[in-house]
Amino acid sequence: MQVKGFGAGYLVDDVAATTRFYADVVGLAVTVELDWFASVNAGAPGYEISFVQRGHESVPDGYRARETAGLMFGLVVEDAAAEARRLTEAGVELVAPVVDEVYGQRHFYVADPNGVLLDVIEMIPADPEWVAANTSAS
Repeated sequence: MQVKGFGAGYLVDDVAATTRFYADVVGLAVTVELDWFASVNAGAPGYEISFVQRGHESVPDGYRARETAGLMFGLVVEDAAAEARRLTEAGVELVAPVVDEVYGQRHFYVADPNGVLLDVIEMIPADPEWVAANTSAS
């Protein structure tokens, strides 16, 4: 299999509200918007996040009504603290505050209207002691 892009999709009750969150709040470009399906570009050509109306006939029988659980997306940005301020000022509640991790990430979490977590990540230098303790010599 030669993959040319990546699309993650999940079932939602309100496609329009979910699309508005990702477009208006997060700032992702809408690439398709129908009443039962929408897709936003996740920042690079060929990378999409899609939303399908729960119960829609295009979803295989037995999966149409399933609730989304345990789903999380990571979005890499230039400045996580600035994004956290922007989202907070827009009325979005942070699920977890901005923290610096020893393994080289500054990040925070928000939840979309369906409870799906967005891990907003800025890559930062890893702590040298952590790297030394967690890297095996060849």
